[in-house]
Amino acid sequence: MSANRLFNARGALAIYRFEIARFRRTLWQSIATPVLTTVLYFVVFGSAIGSRIGEINGVEYAAFIVPGLILLTVFTESLNNSSFGIYMPRFTGTIYEVLSAPISTLELVLAYVGAAATKSVLLGLIILATASLFIDLELAHPVGMLAYLLLVAFAFSLTGFIIGILSDGFESLQFVPMLVVTPLTFLGGVFYSIDMLPPVWQTISLANPIVYIISGFRFVFFGTGDVDILVSLGALAGFVVLALAVVAWIIRSGYRLKS
Repeated sequence: MSANRLFNARGALAIYRFEIARFRRTLWQSIATPVLTTVLYFVVFGSAIGSRIGEINGVEYAAFIVPGLILLTVFTESLNNSSFGIYMPRFTGTIYEVLSAPISTLELVLAYVGAAATKSVLLGLIILATASLFIDLELAHPVGMLAYLLLVAFAFSLTGFIIGILSDGFESLQFVPMLVVTPLTFLGGVFYSIDMLPPVWQTISLANPIVYIISGFRFVFFGTGDVDILVSLGALAGFVVLALAVVAWIIRSGYRLKS
């Protein structure tokens, strides 16, 4: 196979379609869980607690938590879908059939990461539609919201791919999403503004990278956030670059893909 061959779009698309088909087989379960969770959050936080809090930064509390709820699901689903998608072929040994096909490692990564990001964005939009049933939402930057959502899904899907490559078992797949990302997300301003915290805890919160991602997403919704939007975009871009660097190393070395 020539080193200068063109991008094998057909091969990458075949893997992408396979991963999307796997998602369609569990479509109702995949949709039911985030929708039910969103409804419960709105019942508990939006109605019961929101009526006592009122507004945060000029935004009704029930609306304020929507961006965080969307990203809470997108983070988890991106990591789980991407890590499971690449781990299962490694676990069953079918990864060698994929690697023996006329498709490069880069095309393989794009297919798995692209499929995981697609699923996450769809679920994020479903949660947004569900939230719209409970409260009127007027997006300040709808195009920016969609672009930001795509970038976040891509970043965390890349991270999930890395987790799937590094994992030695199914327990390892859940370690980062459950014990790292979920706690950081809840402490990252999903249900509150860090401006509500005492000064010392505000400073501590700024060490949490999730704060910047959620703040940026809230900005494209309402035009307001806990940190400057340029800082949020810089943090997200840095996250993407770091993940790409690790994936690039995996591609060059074939670490745990070809050995």
